[in-house]
Amino acid sequence: MSKPLPYVFALTLTFSAASIALAADQEAGKRKAEAVCAACHGVDGNSSEPANPKLAGMDQEYLMRQLKAFAEGKRRDDTMSAIIASLDSGDFAKLATYYGSQKPTPGTVRDPQLAAKGRALFEDGNTDSGVPACAGCHQSDGKGNARFPRLAGQHQAYVLKQLADYKSGRRATDPLMTTVGKRLSTEEARALAEYIAGL
Repeated sequence: MSKPLPYVFALTLTFSAASIALAADQEAGKRKAEAVCAACHGVDGNSSEPANPKLAGMDQEYLMRQLKAFAEGKRRDDTMSAIIASLDSGDFAKLATYYGSQKPTPGTVRDPQLAAKGRALFEDGNTDSGVPACAGCHQSDGKGNARFPRLAGQHQAYVLKQLADYKSGRRATDPLMTTVGKRLSTEEARALAEYIAGL
């Protein structure tokens, strides 16, 4: 049974308005990214600096939560804390929409043998030490979702820093990752970071 014409027209207007709003948020997010974020994360979210994360293609809901975590002090970073303080909370959604819509670039594996060890951990975990498989939360391709971040192609140095921050308690955004950070050996963390870079 076909829908009445006024219903179809109203639905079309709703979708059009949503598309316009999304495009406006992306444009506003791009302007804010260029002005505030590009020096560290790149205009398109593909940071060339190993210590700074790639944001391109990250789930928008996840990005929003992380910006709020910095604002609330649950994540700590001297540079980010200063930048967050300069932003309006309304900027968070615009930045998340913009960076989430960008195409991520692949990372580079420097040590294939180490990456092979990381793959085993990523896919199967370590039952002896109680480290779960990363793929269980971050997906088998490392692309993540609204709850867990995209890891695929992320810089090795950044991944290692985050694992160390979870281990020390400096990053307190996820109790499971705090446990994982504490249980991973230094060599396992290096192997994981190497494998993740090549996803």
